[in-house]
Amino acid sequence: MSIHILPPQLVNQIAAGEVIERPASIVKELVENCFDAKATQINIHIEQGGLRLIRVCDDGVGIEKEDLPLALSRHATSKIANLDDLEHVTSMGFRGEALASISSVAKLTLTSRCENNSHGWSVCSDGAEQFFDVQPAPHQQGTTVDVCDLFYNTPARRKFLKSDKTEFGHIETVIKRMVLSRFALGFTLFHQQKEILKLSPALDLAQQEQRVAAICGSNFIDNALHLDFEISGLALNGWISLPTFSRSQTDMQFFYVNGRFVKDKIVSNAIKQAYSDVLFHGRHAIFVLYLTLNPTEVDVNAHPAKLEVRFRESRAVHGFVLSCVQRALANVRPRVNSAELPPRPDIEVQHYPNLPSYQPSLNFSQPEIYQALYSPPNELPHETKKTFDSNPNRMVLGYAISHLHGIYILSETATGMVLVDTHAAHERITFERLKQQYAQGKIATQPLLLPIKITVTQAEAELAENSIHFFELVGFELNRIALETLLLRAQPVLLNHSDGEQLVRDVLADLAENEESYRIQSEYNNVLAKMACYGSVRAHRILTQDEMNALLRELEQTERGGQCNHGRPTWVSLSTQDLDKFFLRGQ
Repeated sequence: MSIHILPPQLVNQIAAGEVIERPASIVKELVENCFDAKATQINIHIEQGGLRLIRVCDDGVGIEKEDLPLALSRHATSKIANLDDLEHVTSMGFRGEALASISSVAKLTLTSRCENNSHGWSVCSDGAEQFFDVQPAPHQQGTTVDVCDLFYNTPARRKFLKSDKTEFGHIETVIKRMVLSRFALGFTLFHQQKEILKLSPALDLAQQEQRVAAICGSNFIDNALHLDFEISGLALNGWISLPTFSRSQTDMQFFYVNGRFVKDKIVSNAIKQAYSDVLFHGRHAIFVLYLTLNPTEVDVNAHPAKLEVRFRESRAVHGFVLSCVQRALANVRPRVNSAELPPRPDIEVQHYPNLPSYQPSLNFSQPEIYQALYSPPNELPHETKKTFDSNPNRMVLGYAISHLHGIYILSETATGMVLVDTHAAHERITFERLKQQYAQGKIATQPLLLPIKITVTQAEAELAENSIHFFELVGFELNRIALETLLLRAQPVLLNHSDGEQLVRDVLADLAENEESYRIQSEYNNVLAKMACYGSVRAHRILTQDEMNALLRELEQTERGGQCNHGRPTWVSLSTQDLDKFFLRGQ
């Protein structure tokens, strides 16, 4: 079989198979071109889910007449010129493939006008990259791309498309991602000549939150935390949902790297870990986050559709995102809008008894580390050593009135009332105490009575050998004793009921994929959470008023105090306006 050069149209059709999966892929490529053209307004018209027509118009800088044929040629671009440019990519598109690939599977017309020209110019293409006929055409400043009859010449690919409604749904998803990446741009989206979306430029924080609300729902903004962190060349800002406001799917997670929407496992893992002990099981956080870093520190050329990136320092990025989200969640405190409420004469607000505690019934061993972590008294002392802030303005959970059914604390605030789940609240308080105490102490290691031989691959054995220091830091004594054999001699005391062999295997899998593992820390937290749960006040244990107020004061100062270790809310509030509505007062 002889070797021959493929015709340009077939080459473009092959390239199109990598980047043009469906109409939404074309919309993404064309809108990204608008970004790079410095547009301020983008209008998108769709007919029949994009199969009959995709029209994208912008008011950007436009394309000169002599450059129009080049714009439709493969590997022709104005965005990079050499390798150094490729290593400092700041534009969205740079490969010079999009228009050529699109024109090979659809009928494409490109019309553009630059600022100083009296009229525009238009050119059509069928992907053959020859005989371009540039014609004058009326046009405002900017560029319009018309893509008609998608896959008309490749009917086999057209058969794989779904209904018009489904395909337009994919286009909407893409547009939502795009409009959140460029707040300074205006967008309109039409389908079947009906306006679906219209967004004006969002130039300040309030307007940006309005745009986020238009995409993610107003309930998200009402239940979101705003982040703004910067350190050592890394910046993270945006919005994350409160743990009590979550979804069953990951469809409301938007993450951008230098303005580019990406799906990245390192980032996803960091955010998931940050929510690990505050989110209800099976639920997922909502977030719109923007990571900014030096372009040389990220490779955006790792995926044909540019949906994935590679970080030069992936560990640093993981740790930075994790730390930022954790800090934001840790600062979630009760936020009742409390006016000044003078102390009641029968309540001493300076000192309170300790919270009631019980020896946990879990069958943990009782070495020194456990005793240091958790040794609650059998009897309640009369006075605590801790002094609480007595400023009534900061007593946002109010003053306890009653312990309802031995489960809920009813508290009066200046603006209404609060109900607190006693066990959930005490569980979070205890858990945070245990985590702080454990972080301050040395990890206690317990030798195994019978060391465990672990058979692994040679690559895993080499990885374990290179990670011996990491395993020592987290309390494991692990040695390589043969080409494909490891020996586990000791593991942390707190994890003595965990499957050490499986934990080592899971950690090695994490290290191989992500160069990092937080699985052991997660196991620690699981054990501490169980200790906190079993060591917290149980239902139907009636508390005194002083004990209830002590718990409220502790909860006000506890990180992540809005949720228990299982993600359940610890308290809810009702304002006097809410109560008035219940009883139709003033109506």
